[in-house]
Amino acid sequence: MATETEEPTLTVDELAARAGVTVRTVRFYSTRGLLPPPAIGPRRVGHYGPGHLSRLALIEELQHQGMTLAAIERYLEQLPEDLSAHDLAVHRALVASWAPDSPEEASHADLERRAGRSLSEEDIDRLAAMGVLERAGDAGDADGYRLDPGLLRLGVQLLDVPIAHETILAARTVLLKHTRSAAHELTQLFRDEVWSPYRERESDPEHVAAMKSLSAHMQPMVVQALVTAFQRSLKEELRAAFATE
Repeated sequence: MATETEEPTLTVDELAARAGVTVRTVRFYSTRGLLPPPAIGPRRVGHYGPGHLSRLALIEELQHQGMTLAAIERYLEQLPEDLSAHDLAVHRALVASWAPDSPEEASHADLERRAGRSLSEEDIDRLAAMGVLERAGDAGDADGYRLDPGLLRLGVQLLDVPIAHETILAARTVLLKHTRSAAHELTQLFRDEVWSPYRERESDPEHVAAMKSLSAHMQPMVVQALVTAFQRSLKEELRAAFATE
């Protein structure tokens, strides 16, 4: 993908292993146009990059939320074509935030396979502090983990960010505080302006059908609106903060 600085080096088998899906699933999504075509290397072997991995993770999360493939296609068509792997990861993380917690069990080998890299004890400690995983066994058992798949890729990326661990945790606290506040206010708005009037018109079949349709599409729409608004606000704040530097 042209927008990625990292060259596509993953084979389809490696991509599937990193994403936790089957090769058949990767090929199926590709035939539906949900994944961009791979870069073709020597011997006509396709190679995939970070953008493919992030897009595949987003597709899987949208499907986990109950969206049909047709709805996922429409969702992806609305995204800018030049989104980086990081931008796609942000979309995926926000979509996943609507789902109830569903930690997955993983061994150390499974964790490294999904992370695509070896993980030191210090790396594990940092991922645990970020809420990405926790040790599942006894204090002396370091080979079993309960991990949040929605945060794993973002957490692994943060391992290489040259920022103090305390700063990362402080940023996480800020994000959790303000996203929880936004979720609370949006829920109140939906309850007062949408749900209450609906309860008064439950006898109207057409209105009930419209509400069901709205409920099915509301979460992805809100997520996309939040991502777009946050990206624009962050750019404006960074531009203002460093304008005189």
